[in-house]
Amino acid sequence: MNKGLFKKIKLVITIVLILVFVWFLIVSPMITFHKNESRLEEAAKRYYELNSSELPSGDNVKTLTLKTLYHKSFIKNDLYIPYTTKTCSIENSWVKVRRVDGEYKYYTYLECGVLSSTVDHKGPVITLNGDKNISIGKGEEYKEAGVKSVVDNTDGKLDVKDVVIKGEVDTTKIGTYEITYTALDSLNNKSVVTREVKVVQKLNSTIKKNLKDSKNFVGDPENNYLRISNMLFRIYGLDTNDNVIIVSDEDIANVNYSKLDKWLDYYYNNLNDFTKNVIVKAKYCNMNLTDTTLDTTKCSGYTKERNVYIPSVIEVNKAQGEGNFMKPNTMSWVANKKDNKNAYLTRRYFYATDNDVSYLAYNVDDNYGVRPMMTIKGDTLITNGDGTNNNPYVFGDTKNAKDGSLLNERYTGEYISIDGYKYRIIKTENDGTTKVISNFTVRDVETRGNDANGKITYDPSKKTSAAYYINNRVSEYINTKYFTKHEIEVPIYKNKFVYGSETKTKKYKVMLSAPNMYEMFSAQPQNASAKSYWMMNTSETKNMGAAMFIAGSPINEEIDFGREFGIRIVAFMKKGTTISSGEGTVDNPYIIN
Repeated sequence: MNKGLFKKIKLVITIVLILVFVWFLIVSPMITFHKNESRLEEAAKRYYELNSSELPSGDNVKTLTLKTLYHKSFIKNDLYIPYTTKTCSIENSWVKVRRVDGEYKYYTYLECGVLSSTVDHKGPVITLNGDKNISIGKGEEYKEAGVKSVVDNTDGKLDVKDVVIKGEVDTTKIGTYEITYTALDSLNNKSVVTREVKVVQKLNSTIKKNLKDSKNFVGDPENNYLRISNMLFRIYGLDTNDNVIIVSDEDIANVNYSKLDKWLDYYYNNLNDFTKNVIVKAKYCNMNLTDTTLDTTKCSGYTKERNVYIPSVIEVNKAQGEGNFMKPNTMSWVANKKDNKNAYLTRRYFYATDNDVSYLAYNVDDNYGVRPMMTIKGDTLITNGDGTNNNPYVFGDTKNAKDGSLLNERYTGEYISIDGYKYRIIKTENDGTTKVISNFTVRDVETRGNDANGKITYDPSKKTSAAYYINNRVSEYINTKYFTKHEIEVPIYKNKFVYGSETKTKKYKVMLSAPNMYEMFSAQPQNASAKSYWMMNTSETKNMGAAMFIAGSPINEEIDFGREFGIRIVAFMKKGTTISSGEGTVDNPYIIN
């Protein structure tokens, strides 16, 4: 066979194969599709022959879906997508009819996979005035921006007045609202566009309204509470950028003034991610003062920019009024030093000859309360609350547990209740247990554990130690069903208790223990029945023991033998402990049962 003939045969075979492919892939499916189109339209016509009263009048359009024609048995055999066992869309396939020049005209649209009719089946394009997603402040007026234009691919430009607008926005309630805009073309092809309107409450706008012309709250206002990272704060006021300055409503722990920076880093690490994201680094007042300059309201020295600090004398003085929310019931450090050895602290009232003063100076290595202060973004959105103690502003930074939720999936700072006794979550351990601290004290136990040299030890294995009583006797008064034994580390110091300066630690495996003075929520709770109580921190120095006075401050000196203090419990909840109800707040704790 010569080469020319071979090429001709090869060309013919190629053409035949192409034609076969075209037939099977294009022509045959289209023939089948158009036959199905005709079946759909004929079925609609038969329907109206028997139901002529349903034909549209005037400029109206009537629509029969493939689904309806199946249901009424005008089409008995399914319409299939070519070469498949899948049926054509029964929802999106239809026949429309309207009267044109005195006669009824039918428009058939069939959707079968990638194949569809060429008849106009798309609704008009709706363009809104303004954005499709908008936010307005709570209490502001919502003004409907309306529709800019409506354009159809067949009918051209339509009248915006024919667009149906539905939906309402209640600006008295925080939430997300939807406004829908519906337009039809001449064939009743429908388009719907939605505008999402969020009614939000910005924190700084709310504070400005409450403060009126002031920059900070004074006295003891009822509307400056907020909860973030599951901790209650008081709102101090606004900075020059309209960000919001807040201060903890209670001492979180008792710490040496000399170690504040190190401890505040620990505290910051215990905040949740939401809080860290809304914190604004700021400079805080911390200039040195003297006993004769403690009434000042002007700052002359600041820290470097930082995430968290503590309030200064300036903030406390500016909040003076009937009562002063910046003064705690406990003894709590302010940011100002007197000199290299002494710093000032404040409280609502002092005792004896000092009852008329606002500040006293104590050694920088003593342990007193710390109320963290921080600045958060002013445009942070409030999700609920009215700023009162019982209903503080919240930001949706945590979600409530559901019935059956695991306790070890919850967050630092949340509260739980067992048999009516409240505990607070310190953290979840790597082994799945949950470390908690009681919001109450039980009984009193005297000074124990003094050895031959007069040292006060915290040793659960010694019957003469308070630690033994805590671990072995407290279970007589509380339900320990949900607790499990866990290893604890007792810090031991050379002399005074100084944060991060323990000379050694001892490990014990116990069910119950006393708090560590420097751990989260170990200070006297603001709203609790905890009074005086032992701490686990111990010293190599004679008669040095860690305990809290009933007045809310720790002992920073030797303890007389025979002194009695209550027991506040730290325990570890079992790995599988679940929650039955509650919201995790101090007033509505999670119920464990």
